Amino acid sequence: MKIPLRLNFFALLFFLASCASPQGQTPLSSVITVTPNPNASSTPTPFQPVTLTPTAIASPTLIPTFTPEPPTNTPPPTFAFTATSLPQPTSPPQSSRTQYTLFALLDYYGHQLAVDETIRYTNQTGVSLNELVLAVEPNHRGGFTLENILLDSNLLNYDLNGHRLTVYLPQPVQPNAQITLAMRFRISIPAKVKEHPYGYDSSQTNLTDWYPFVVPFVNGGWLLHDEYYLGEHLVYDAADFEVNVRTTEGSVTFATSGVGEPNNEWTRYRLLGARTFALSASDQFQMVETVSGSAVMRAYYFAGYAEEGLAALNAAVFSVRYFESLFGAYPYGSLSVVQSDLNDGQEYDGLVFLATKFYNEYNGSARSNLVAIGVHEIAHQWWFGLVGSDQALEPWLDEALSVYSEALFYEYSYPQSYTWWWQWRVNYFGPSGYVDSTVYEAPTFRAYVNASYLNGANFLEALNIRMGDDAFFAFLRDYASRYGRGRATAYDFFAVARQNTTADISDLVAAYFRGGY
Repeated sequence: MKIPLRLNFFALLFFLASCASPQGQTPLSSVITVTPNPNASSTPTPFQPVTLTPTAIASPTLIPTFTPEPPTNTPPPTFAFTATSLPQPTSPPQSSRTQYTLFALLDYYGHQLAVDETIRYTNQTGVSLNELVLAVEPNHRGGFTLENILLDSNLLNYDLNGHRLTVYLPQPVQPNAQITLAMRFRISIPAKVKEHPYGYDSSQTNLTDWYPFVVPFVNGGWLLHDEYYLGEHLVYDAADFEVNVRTTEGSVTFATSGVGEPNNEWTRYRLLGARTFALSASDQFQMVETVSGSAVMRAYYFAGYAEEGLAALNAAVFSVRYFESLFGAYPYGSLSVVQSDLNDGQEYDGLVFLATKFYNEYNGSARSNLVAIGVHEIAHQWWFGLVGSDQALEPWLDEALSVYSEALFYEYSYPQSYTWWWQWRVNYFGPSGYVDSTVYEAPTFRAYVNASYLNGANFLEALNIRMGDDAFFAFLRDYASRYGRGRATAYDFFAVARQNTTADISDLVAAYFRGGY
């Protein structure tokens, strides 16, 4: 087994105790014997069940959970819009990033949401703009009603076609000028399906990509891809969020992309320099939490899953600590790991969803979907959240890096399970195909995952070996630092890689990619 130069003391002791056979610089594919099954499992994060002796996960020191306030006899508020005119954020951050302020009232049992939203937009495109284009993802699912959009209290004309909202401005917005839009909308929240977290079921209501947001302006046009079943399609600018929420009932807990604070009758959450703001509401949530560094970390789970909830929290704490040492500081002030009835996991800034089936399968071991997939989604806090990219046209930039981050986690934390991880996560599926495939061109979902996710991990392992650990990890830190809160392309990735090594990597690029990077 290749020993990373930055193994910490405790991981090194664990490694020595494991008595695992060293692999030196030998590629994994030459030492692991498996029978590939390229048609196996249709999820992006597939694992095969294994019988093993559990590898225990140590528990972090927990901080006290919040004690719910006793119920009062105050009648619930009427489900109506929050205000005639929106109040401005308290001490808004001084930033040229787009700033979103939302006041959202949730009728949890009636599956209704009423929202007032303001968008403070600074034109950093370098050209004057006659219109803004926003993504409105809830309009894909139905139940979205836009009541109005205003600029300086004047109604604006707009066109909502599918998930594309074009807002026509009365006069051009010049470069570096700032405008503030106000809008009011309702959502009749749809029933959730297992393929996507958005919507409600009997246990929770999940709101993901639930508000209109301004899409990036790239190469003279607005970047909004069509939805496609193979993979994610949205591209985001980093933005600052202030989200205020309350419910018509007092018994609902929110898991969010931030830490709440009182704001009169609202609870306010702030999230700075993020792509998205997601939340999950439930009247059944149980929660365990701790502090790791400067971040509050919480696991939300349902009754009967206390052990699994703690395991998910522990994996989050350990992976964040390791990834901070490898990639740079954790980007946010909090992290929520949320159980949900899904087929898989899904990442958002400061919040990740994990499928209930992972909790059901958990066997007390690090060799489990709950740990491995949890680590994958948490790696997206760097490779999606911090460093943005085009999820539709260059999905490997976040997915391959997040899969390979799993390998690094096991190599550092559970070296006895490192070979197991490669066998069951990657080699079993016999991945092939160009890593730089888009979500629109693979013939099947399995082929897409094998190429962009798993063969992408093969490439990154080969790149690590070619560059050596010192140069490879310096490259990842440099890449995260340069493009943090921005967006990177494949050309950016390879430019930074070459600046951090004297090794020739052209043969690796030619073997795994069709693009001339």
